[in-house]
Amino acid sequence: MTTAAATIRSRTAPPPALFAVTVFASAALVFLVEPMVAKLVLPKLGGSPSVWNTSLAFFQAALLAGYAYAHVLQRARSVRAQALIHGLALVVAAAALPLRVNELFGEPSSVHPNLWLLGVLTVSIGAPFAVLSATAPLVQAWYARTVGAEQGREPYALYAASNLGSLLALLAYPLIVEPLLTVRLQTFSWTLGYAAFGLLMAGLAFVVARAVGQTAAAAPQAPAAATAPASWKDRLVWTALAAIPSSLMLGVTTHITTDVASAPFLWVIPLALYLGTFIIAFQDRPAISPDLTLTLQAAAVAACAGVLPFSTTNFAVQLFVHLAAFFLTALMCHQALVARRPDPARLTEFYLWMSFGGVVGGAFNAFAAPVIFNNVWEYPLVLLLACLVRPWGARKAEPFVWACLALGLAAGAAIPAISSFALPHAATTPVLGGLTGVDLMLMGIKLCLGAAVICAFIVRGRAWAYFAVIAAVLVGANFAADKVNTTNIWRSFFGVLKQSEQLFPGRPGIRMLAHGTTLHGAQSLDPKSACYPLIYYAPPTPIGQVFQALAHEKPALRIGAVGLGTGAVSAYVRPADHLTFFEIDPLVIRISTDPAHFSYTSKCAKGPIDFVVGDARLTVAKQPAEVFDVLLIDAFSSDAVPAHLLTVEAIKGYLTHVKPDGVLILHLSNRNLDLNGPAQAVARAAGGVALIQKYRPSKAEAAAWASAEDAVIIGRSPAGLARFAGDPRWKPADPTKARPWTDDYTNLAGALYRRMREKLRDPHDGDS
Repeated sequence: MTTAAATIRSRTAPPPALFAVTVFASAALVFLVEPMVAKLVLPKLGGSPSVWNTSLAFFQAALLAGYAYAHVLQRARSVRAQALIHGLALVVAAAALPLRVNELFGEPSSVHPNLWLLGVLTVSIGAPFAVLSATAPLVQAWYARTVGAEQGREPYALYAASNLGSLLALLAYPLIVEPLLTVRLQTFSWTLGYAAFGLLMAGLAFVVARAVGQTAAAAPQAPAAATAPASWKDRLVWTALAAIPSSLMLGVTTHITTDVASAPFLWVIPLALYLGTFIIAFQDRPAISPDLTLTLQAAAVAACAGVLPFSTTNFAVQLFVHLAAFFLTALMCHQALVARRPDPARLTEFYLWMSFGGVVGGAFNAFAAPVIFNNVWEYPLVLLLACLVRPWGARKAEPFVWACLALGLAAGAAIPAISSFALPHAATTPVLGGLTGVDLMLMGIKLCLGAAVICAFIVRGRAWAYFAVIAAVLVGANFAADKVNTTNIWRSFFGVLKQSEQLFPGRPGIRMLAHGTTLHGAQSLDPKSACYPLIYYAPPTPIGQVFQALAHEKPALRIGAVGLGTGAVSAYVRPADHLTFFEIDPLVIRISTDPAHFSYTSKCAKGPIDFVVGDARLTVAKQPAEVFDVLLIDAFSSDAVPAHLLTVEAIKGYLTHVKPDGVLILHLSNRNLDLNGPAQAVARAAGGVALIQKYRPSKAEAAAWASAEDAVIIGRSPAGLARFAGDPRWKPADPTKARPWTDDYTNLAGALYRRMREKLRDPHDGDS
């Protein structure tokens, strides 16, 4: 470079901060729109974690499309031409705006929910998202041609700025945007932000084009230095190192929300940690060095394998261990990816293959795993495969390594043998020193797991040995104590269902159905008591009280129930009654109507029962006006909360289908969110009259399988609830405890905070 050219380049090169601001802004828009679109779309499919995972898989595919577009755009050698093409793309993509859920694909499908969701996301946000996603590689390529060429700086540091924008936007949505802005204002503001970004991008393109043009005019363009093309081995390694963290992000999300606890905020945490690993990995001086990452990752994954079988372990411990293992494994892979990054001339190709790996990992979890596996096996499987990314060490291992490997494998192999020691019928029978078979089994399992975990950490310097011990732990953990009584496992788009049995010496056993960590129903195995409704529907509970009271007053009841579970409500159906279940998951209907599993609907109901498949708010709206004597909304029990079923507009709609003297029941028991406050406020805002009961069973009632329950009943007028107003168990609702939720406003952060505050006062409050 001549002195004159260098002087001109120095004067005309755009300020580096302008590049950082541009990629930061584009990333912020991208990750603001993800939860925003989720808020618009997810309620139509019940808010299942699989809906979130499918949405993430779509966004990863749109990101790949954006990176591919940026890579192809580099074929236009003139920055001016690139800027014109990209500007046109931004304008064309804006045709999908203002941001909304496009109705082209009609109502959601419960039979093929994945296809419906992908189609809706494509036409609603696909084009703007893809064009925005192209910003990071495109701007970094421009940076390399200007600032990088002058100062010898690599453009990869801008990727950290991009991910920082993504992280801050993602965290800002549930904490700031959602509580303060209505949905209409959110979508309008994002659309304005998109327009403002277009102006920012145009300004950067103008400055870059001028800088490159003036430099070219000052000195003849030197031929670009030839760089060796990436080999297919490099591309496959880039893909694999990107696919593993992507899969783990979705896997740990599904595992936490399925097997540990479920709350919408948990969906954001893994994605935020995922972005954080990119920020650290692409720093010039990483906050966590690769060597420290390897040590911490070995400890975290070993600990994760050790606690994996114990889903009832303290929630905070489970959450910390799983998220730590995911974060450190993702960081390990991304640091290995950065160590293999190519020359900046191959930058867009590098990002293209990295994005392709993200799509592969996300698609595996969102589309393949639910079909292949009946449980969330993809999470431990990919966590195990990630162990092979670790250093393999010298070919020849020391005797001490072989000894630890043998001990770790033996400890893992011993778990199945120990598990078979305690059969279910011996659960309460003392075996040794007052300890039962289950007690001894748990002690043995924990000792074996502890020994294997320690051995795995010791051999962490040999990837093959570490992999083998962790595999032994994970396989052996499948036989752990809390899986002993599980008789069936099913999986659908809407989650994992587990059927289990609990047997008791000298008295009837109980068959249960759980969805994740939530018990969705139970039935006695004794034919004499099989038609006695249990847990939430037992006669002493608020739901049981309402059905018994109405049965005394009316010879025939028209009943609607949102949420099927095991179908226990059917036990209240008399010959003259008619019950309609509204259920979003066809699998639940198949299980509850099969007498081999549960017989409430097939043998206990004396009157007719029918089923309507689909989102309850949409399907209930199609029912005749003033048809139900009682309408039960039972979709808020601990698992992912379909907030759209608890808004002012929703309750108004329900009440139009309830008779003037009918009753609307809201079952609100939830471990993570306080739904009582919003429900009471919504009842008044919808024009109804409400009573609330926080039922806590006595010892005798709990022994008869009646469970704790929070319920609100709503009538169209005071006369409709007169039969309950004099009952001291029911209290007048307090509509001042929270702001009523609407289709335009929900505050899940506030509901989470209130529940946490209640838990501090009463650790058992809200348990179900």
